Amino acid sequence: MTNSSAEEWDQVVDLLIVGSGAGAMTAGLVAHDRGGRVLLIEKSDRYGGSSAMSGGGLWVPRNHLMKAAGVEDSSEDGLAYLKEITDGVVPEEKLRTYVDVAHQVVEYLCSETRVELVSLPEYADYYPRAAGSRPGGRALDPENFSAKLLGDDYLKMRDQNPQMLIMGRIFMTIFEARTLLTRGPGWMGLTMKLMARYAADIAWRLRSKRDRNLAMGNALIGMLRRSLMDRDIPLWLETPARELIVEDGRVVGVLADRHGRMIRIRAEKGVVLAAGGFEGSQAMREKYLPNPTAVEWSCANKNNTGDAIEMASGVGAALELMDEGWWGPTTVVPGEPDARMLVIEKSLPGGVMVNKNGQRFVNEAAPYIDVVNAMYANDSAQTPCVPAYLVFDATYRRNYPVGPMFPGMQQPDSMLSSSLKQGWLKKAGSLSELAEQMGVDAAGLTATVEKMNEYALTGKDLDYGRGETVFDRYYGDENVKPNPCLAPIEKPPFYGLEAFPGELGTKGGIKTDVRARAVTESGETIPGLYAIGNCSASVMGRTYPGAGATLGPATTFGYIAARDAIDGKDE
Repeated sequence: MTNSSAEEWDQVVDLLIVGSGAGAMTAGLVAHDRGGRVLLIEKSDRYGGSSAMSGGGLWVPRNHLMKAAGVEDSSEDGLAYLKEITDGVVPEEKLRTYVDVAHQVVEYLCSETRVELVSLPEYADYYPRAAGSRPGGRALDPENFSAKLLGDDYLKMRDQNPQMLIMGRIFMTIFEARTLLTRGPGWMGLTMKLMARYAADIAWRLRSKRDRNLAMGNALIGMLRRSLMDRDIPLWLETPARELIVEDGRVVGVLADRHGRMIRIRAEKGVVLAAGGFEGSQAMREKYLPNPTAVEWSCANKNNTGDAIEMASGVGAALELMDEGWWGPTTVVPGEPDARMLVIEKSLPGGVMVNKNGQRFVNEAAPYIDVVNAMYANDSAQTPCVPAYLVFDATYRRNYPVGPMFPGMQQPDSMLSSSLKQGWLKKAGSLSELAEQMGVDAAGLTATVEKMNEYALTGKDLDYGRGETVFDRYYGDENVKPNPCLAPIEKPPFYGLEAFPGELGTKGGIKTDVRARAVTESGETIPGLYAIGNCSASVMGRTYPGAGATLGPATTFGYIAARDAIDGKDE
């Protein structure tokens, strides 16, 4: 913390935003459109943060796009759903604020910026048995966006996580991803179409392998970045914030490192911290998250090292939910900078997830946050669950993609790189041999697979109910009967790989009120200081209501913070 008097300022703006993800950019657009002078500063040499690497979706009850998709919704049902699944962890006033404002943010983005979204009517809320849930429609996916509109600035955007790209380079939307990865109707033709479109951009191929037909997180960030450019809103890269500057108890600016020179940026209306969580800090992970934990298990932006959280804590901000993350089981692929989340692989028929004893411990098709919670809850010296192991057979391998591997019918084992075959992917002619390679109890694994094969025949998972909900079945194979999430594991060779308790980012951080203002342990607001996104304690508490539940709140509270600051209501 730096106390200030009348020292000279290097830059003066109304609203200073630390970060460059979807929440940060939304805050910048709203502040500008309400007459504010805005500056965004980004620590790294790439903009977009974890938002650019993500699926790019927004989870928003009662959004205006649902009706056209054939889904009705109400604020009452949205609130009821959030109240039930957050189970008292989050104040009702904050949940109500989210439900009441989030749909307004979507309307603003779609009408006043370059953002184009589409409702996903078949992407169910993650807890379909909860009151107020919907079988789809609340999850919004970005439309494709042409990076030609960004020019050379596109190359400064953070890359999409490779698990969301065909061959690590060709974009697909969430709907297209489901079709391709579950071999839905027309999947082969769709693959050829996307690959042909990529190849046809010949001029760009001479400059970069990056696809300019953006989708998912890169599409959303591309739309927002172009909207910033339309308004001439500055975004400074390689400008990490170092300290908050305080005058008479109010945050009035930031001390930042601008290309190696320390500069003082004054923010007349406020500072918005939107710099992500602490997933890139091994020390903070070990201090706050369940252990064991590792940076390498994360799918998020490794530049997120908790700087904003520590700066806010230094001026008295309270912290909440620091032991939480946007959990999901991940696999660490040799040579790749970021882990891959096993979103689809864990749900497909013919696979099973087991612990060191060869035993199941969870419904593999459950929301990914629940799978990791189960890993930690069941992990002990007697039942080691970290790491867990995804086991599947030759039929699964032939039909479905796994991590960086295409289905075996397209990419047989002989075509896999040596780095994948030597250590990452285990392969054996029998379950007992596979168990030995993985260090898993052979008798336990054999018994588990025999039981899974019985469940596949009846379609009923008597242990964990896999495949019983509409969410479970979303990433199942509809060609498999009677349960799209269950198939026998019986055809050799058998395969296995490690699954770690990873995440899309941490979700604990600065405690805020309904106006996104940072507050102290005693509940007092810190004048001039706002926090949004993953550097703030999540409005979703310890749960994950549906696809887009990270970026929905980030954009919503970015919108709220900007309006509050520019309209002068922060006292």
